[in-house]
Amino acid sequence: MSSSASRTILTLITGVVIGVSVSLSHGAPTGKESASQEAIPWQDARLLAEVLERVREDYVDPVDDHQLMQNAVRGMVGGLDPHSAFLDREQYEELRITTTGNYTGVGIEVAVQDGAVTVIAPIEDTPAARAGILPGDVIATIDDVAIEQSDLNDAVARMRGAPGTKVKVGILRKGSDKPLVFELVRASVQVHTVRHEMLEPGYGYVRITQFSETTGADFKSALAALRTAAQGHLKGVVLDLRNNPGGVVEAAVSVSDALLDGGIIVTANGRTPESRFEMDATPGDLVDGAPVAVLVNGGSASASEIVAGALKDHQRATLIGQTTFGKGSVQTIMPLSDGRAIKLTTSLYFTPSGVSIQKKGITPDIVLKEDTAAVARTSDDRPLTERDSEVRAALDALKKMLPQRDKQVARLD
Repeated sequence: MSSSASRTILTLITGVVIGVSVSLSHGAPTGKESASQEAIPWQDARLLAEVLERVREDYVDPVDDHQLMQNAVRGMVGGLDPHSAFLDREQYEELRITTTGNYTGVGIEVAVQDGAVTVIAPIEDTPAARAGILPGDVIATIDDVAIEQSDLNDAVARMRGAPGTKVKVGILRKGSDKPLVFELVRASVQVHTVRHEMLEPGYGYVRITQFSETTGADFKSALAALRTAAQGHLKGVVLDLRNNPGGVVEAAVSVSDALLDGGIIVTANGRTPESRFEMDATPGDLVDGAPVAVLVNGGSASASEIVAGALKDHQRATLIGQTTFGKGSVQTIMPLSDGRAIKLTTSLYFTPSGVSIQKKGITPDIVLKEDTAAVARTSDDRPLTERDSEVRAALDALKKMLPQRDKQVARLD
């Protein structure tokens, strides 16, 4: 880098730092205090310019200036805490898909299992489901090109594309002598984060894999379907939040509200007015006080912990499993130019009792030894209570609980 270029970068960086310093100031400080405040940004900006110059001149491979600045921004935001991040266009789009539940592709939920990209489930009414792709199928090729089995993101990206375009997916299926090839036409896919089933007559099961914008409505629909299957009277519900990393706060509030008849669900506190809020439950318990058991583990984080904390504090549910992750912060997505964004921690949230679970998690009422493979047993066709010991334990616990309305009568007596 030439000395002229170095001075230009230094000037630009310093100008940005000074601009931020001025915009955050109240009034115009003078004298020694002002000089001290300006000295630190100048020194830091000079350091950044010096590092940029050394990397450009001496790094073993040529480095693009744009990439260097992207990395600098990524490091600045990512260094704040583990949950803040700079998002490029692709990462922002992936986050949008996660939170809205809509994308264009073939409709397969996949994960790496036993070193292979494996179908967890085809999404209902999608090209993959209609073509006959099954849980447990291993994806071997996409458009006749073998995939790197440990690179889940690459496999997902190659199956997505414009609606109406075709993609060939090569499948290895247990019991089949040769690979199966499916030619699929990409379409708009609605990702559903909620699934449900009856465990036994009167006892329902709902699993939430993450919290997207559609989760609240899907959860209420699942409860309605379970009530219908139970002929209008549910004896109990197992809510499975294991390995649920979180998502949209409003979705967690909606799920909690469906099972509560009132009271605080969550509060949050931050530096800006927007980051300070309280969310409350509205009247109406959609399962009429039927006992609820919530399954959690170390992978239950963020929005999952909002639900678990609210139901536990209001004594509406019994938590079963292992201590949750302990992510008690709220991130806000702030769009930037050219399709980029930053995900910035803006609040700490608190359960209804006023407790922060940050770095502590929530300890279940009933602690179980973790059945690590249970959630991923997609190709096992045995009943859920037989292949998942934790679900069995939750069902057994439900049968010992009083309905909420009976608890209230007992307290009045």
